[in-house]
Amino acid sequence: MIPLPLSRIAELAGGVVTGLPPDGPEPVVRGPVVIDSREAGPGALFAALPGERADGHDFAPAALAGGASAVLAARPVDGPAVVVPDVQEALGLLARGVLAGLPDAVVTGVTGSAGKTSTKDLIAQVIERSGPTIAPVGSFNNEIGLPLTALRADEGTRHLVLEMGARGVGHIAYLCGIARPRIGVVLNVGSAHLGEFGGKAAVAQAKGEMVEALPAGGTAVLNADDPLVASMASRTVAGVVTFGRSADATVRAEDESLDDAGRPRFTLVTPEGKAPVALRLAGGHMVPNALAAAAVARAAGMGVEDVADALSQAGPRSRWRMEVTDRADGVTVINDAYNANPESTRAALDVLAHLARGRRAFVVLGEMAELGDTSVAEHVKIGQHVARSGVAGLVLVGDAAAPVAEGAAQVGSWTGELVQVDDVGAAVTALRERLRPQDVVLVKGSRVVGLERVAEALLSGGARA
Repeated sequence: MIPLPLSRIAELAGGVVTGLPPDGPEPVVRGPVVIDSREAGPGALFAALPGERADGHDFAPAALAGGASAVLAARPVDGPAVVVPDVQEALGLLARGVLAGLPDAVVTGVTGSAGKTSTKDLIAQVIERSGPTIAPVGSFNNEIGLPLTALRADEGTRHLVLEMGARGVGHIAYLCGIARPRIGVVLNVGSAHLGEFGGKAAVAQAKGEMVEALPAGGTAVLNADDPLVASMASRTVAGVVTFGRSADATVRAEDESLDDAGRPRFTLVTPEGKAPVALRLAGGHMVPNALAAAAVARAAGMGVEDVADALSQAGPRSRWRMEVTDRADGVTVINDAYNANPESTRAALDVLAHLARGRRAFVVLGEMAELGDTSVAEHVKIGQHVARSGVAGLVLVGDAAAPVAEGAAQVGSWTGELVQVDDVGAAVTALRERLRPQDVVLVKGSRVVGLERVAEALLSGGARA
């Protein structure tokens, strides 16, 4: 973060300075901006956000005692503070003001129903070759996480890669108002959050807010293989670059294959030339993500060979997303438990099937949340996909995942074992009773289920309890 005196923070955030000693120097915030008082070291700004279980204002004394220069608060605290009407809104205003003073920092925004975090991680690892780059680890993609990431930028930042999520129409437009992208990526319009949006048309409307925010000199990076995304070209004044497997995509893949570990190999094709790519990430669904990253890097002026080499060197940065780990006894655990929707779950099941050739496969599934009226039908379809994959065992966690069993039962040729359990602990017990050396197990579910604990338990213990 660029150093800012407290009075300047108040000006940008729409607040007033309180709690200063009458004769003392004005505090200067040198960053970072944090929302956890335990992370508030010397020079930090602690944002006292209200929470479901605790009020951040209660932790302001601890933050100041830890060295924080000041608190961003909704009411005066015992120490230096900028008092604002709404702390969350003030975070956004502060981030917008800071970025306005950094015109050389190119903001790349990434949105889509699936693959945002993996693509953001790939973009960051490729584009950092062309200059200092800031990107969040994990999914800091909302009204709090995005400004916290943006506030890490300083005069040396050349690229700021931001993931932008949405729970409804207008959310991405709000985030773009904080950090206006010069390059905007729309990956896909899928089934995630259909319960909140009400249908794919509303999802497409919301995701398209990304390209509507781009300036005339910017670049919209659109998925040529998704008609709803490709049609967004008409909603932007920016230049349009497409990516995908389509023959008419600006940036595309040829000669795709998967190695024994399920990692894609392909030829990256651009108008400027071709180059081979060997990804270190598992799953054919990573190819479009890599192509989107290549399109962003191309828009930033990187050459095709440099882009291909960077993609081939890129690894996983955010946890619980297609983490493939081999235990000492040969059991392979695929931890893809960060979140789940129908598209990402089918992709993960395809990776499982590829890795399990000649080996027994197990899958642990929790619910795919926020699907609204389509929830039961989508879970049934996933059950059919599981059964057709030929897994030896299916472990379902929680009542909301029960329709998966109905779908699996509809595939008469499936002879695998179905186990339904209430919680994570029971799922771990069921697996430890069944897994044998050389088996492969996939763990997948929405964030609310917390299935990463299943994968962690399997990796910390043996095949049997």
